[in-house]
Amino acid sequence: MRISVLGAGGWGTTLAILLHHNGHDVTLWEYKKNYAKVIHRSRENKIYLPGIKIPKEINIDYSLEESATNKHMIVLAIPSQFVRNVLHQIKKYDFSDTTFVSVAKGIEKDTILTVSQIIKGELRHLNDSQIGVLSGPSHAEEVSRKIPTAVVAASNDENTAKQIQSAFITSYFRVYSSTDLLGVEYGGALKNVIAVGAGIIDGAKFGDNTKAAIMTRGIAEISRLGIALGARPETFSGLSGMGDLIVTCMSKHSRNRYVGEQIGKGKKLKDVLKSMKMVAEGVETSRSVHQLAQEHKISTPICSAVYQILFEERDPIKVTYELMTRDMKPEKE
Repeated sequence: MRISVLGAGGWGTTLAILLHHNGHDVTLWEYKKNYAKVIHRSRENKIYLPGIKIPKEINIDYSLEESATNKHMIVLAIPSQFVRNVLHQIKKYDFSDTTFVSVAKGIEKDTILTVSQIIKGELRHLNDSQIGVLSGPSHAEEVSRKIPTAVVAASNDENTAKQIQSAFITSYFRVYSSTDLLGVEYGGALKNVIAVGAGIIDGAKFGDNTKAAIMTRGIAEISRLGIALGARPETFSGLSGMGDLIVTCMSKHSRNRYVGEQIGKGKKLKDVLKSMKMVAEGVETSRSVHQLAQEHKISTPICSAVYQILFEERDPIKVTYELMTRDMKPEKE
């Protein structure tokens, strides 16, 4: 297939290389003209994926029109807060034979929409069979080195989910299929908020017991909110739910865990974000989760605590003990 990956961050670059090795004709779009030329010349993404060679057959382009037209598949490897702007620029083109695959893990602020919902809103001529997502525990730093990884491809249309599965699956990148599009998206997005919380636990020097509690009770919150929003319960015990939560809360590669860790050490959010090259989706998603939970009257005490620490500058240790001394409840609640 002719496939474009829009977004030359670490994950976009990794997926472009993987798709090339699977025999596809791949274009990688980088929005900064000068940096696109640097990547093209050096065949390496030295800022976002250093040390990994990009095959010469992959076309590196800064023209959005050239990258988005006449493609069988477009992979959106753009942070969720910037997806709408890119889609708005390309909505005039003909996508009657194009499948869009989101690999972002966030919820748009203010609108509180997932990326698939943004795609549907901006590209109104697309039908459900042209929209899918790819998500799961998959740090670019490891996939790019061909470390065994498993993820899930989802679409409301089963054939589309299988098409995405077939396009991406390799001997080191195992892809399962699902028709719970929203569940896979919410699992990937909401776990980032819990991962910020896990990082706060690390930074504040609590312990493994505390982190295990945050992760376990966190997946209960993710499931509760996701089900209220239309997802299927079993999705959250799978790769895009519990699987992604584990890796994002535990890994040294996790940007969301890193943000939380720095906050737990006493640093200010604006200073932490200013020091980072890549986007930590969990920061803005924590705002969206706070809004969604209030609108749907769903109890999400851990997500609320993360929101308070990030945006109300509350003390992490005090907030943690407030969580510990809440009213007694059965575990199922």
